[in-house]
Amino acid sequence: MAHQFFFNPYILDNLPAPSAGFDVVQDISEPRLRMYITSRGVKTFFVRKRVHGKDKRILIGKYPDIDIENARAAVPILLEEAVKKPPIRRKKITFKAFLDLYLENKIRRCEDSKMKLVRAINLHLSDLFEKNIFDISNQDIQDVIAKISGNAIAARIQELLQSVFNYALEMGYVKNNPTVGMKKIPQNRRVRPLNGAGVKRLISAIGTEENILVRAAFYMLVYGFAPRSKIFSMAWEDLDFNHDLWNGRPLSDRAAVLLQDLPQDGHWVFASRGGMHLIDPRTAWKRVANAAGIPNLTMDDVHKFMMRQVVWASDREDLRDNLNRLLDDILSDDL
Repeated sequence: MAHQFFFNPYILDNLPAPSAGFDVVQDISEPRLRMYITSRGVKTFFVRKRVHGKDKRILIGKYPDIDIENARAAVPILLEEAVKKPPIRRKKITFKAFLDLYLENKIRRCEDSKMKLVRAINLHLSDLFEKNIFDISNQDIQDVIAKISGNAIAARIQELLQSVFNYALEMGYVKNNPTVGMKKIPQNRRVRPLNGAGVKRLISAIGTEENILVRAAFYMLVYGFAPRSKIFSMAWEDLDFNHDLWNGRPLSDRAAVLLQDLPQDGHWVFASRGGMHLIDPRTAWKRVANAAGIPNLTMDDVHKFMMRQVVWASDREDLRDNLNRLLDDILSDDL
């Protein structure tokens, strides 16, 4: 075991050399700092670190060429460097090819959301596709961002690029992130206009819609607790009315009653022209939103509001009770 004492110039200058081999002494002020003293009187600062299961000794330098305070200061830096993984340097790859890797390994979204992201990438980042990712500069990024109209979309693309290049840095395809230092794009965040009273007015306004399937689809935006893309693409085969389930998740009582009253004469619950399901009835929605006194309300606002209000539970019946309780509260003005 090393002899321990407070390293100071007087003691270190007068340490006796061993008759053979070497001795080791340890600093009390910085216990990770140690010193070899050889039989020839050479004194060398060092630290020890276990790296990947092996004991590693890292030399700091000879005393008095390196003084005690500088040796102490070097200890945490050297230990941090010792555990760092060596940088990986890979062959060049195009930005488009790396984006495919990024989407496969880093993006965890539903298929619809992922396709929406891919469309945005193809629309806004195509100028970078054929460039080697290693060669893309900060100016290239700024040029791409400058072409995007709308601060909200530009900010999201900037955030995406920052994440992409962080991953490229981690994987060894670039040496630095070209988005570092770019000013954050200011955004005017949209305030969602819905509250409990607004939902009740919306339900009343939906009742005035003449088209039975569109009316039922709008009701399901409230009763179904799912985004509009999922609601509009509901298929009869995904519904189990014996247990009031939709793709294995419980339906609220109002949703189950509403769906059972619809004609079950096709594949889609909310069928549209050409054998397709309902896509985007924006004209009818605008009419309903105006009637509810919330002209800037979107269909996504409804889903976001309902998801924030509901108390989720892992048990199906507990979750169904929570869905029903929330809808009862809305309709009784208790929310």
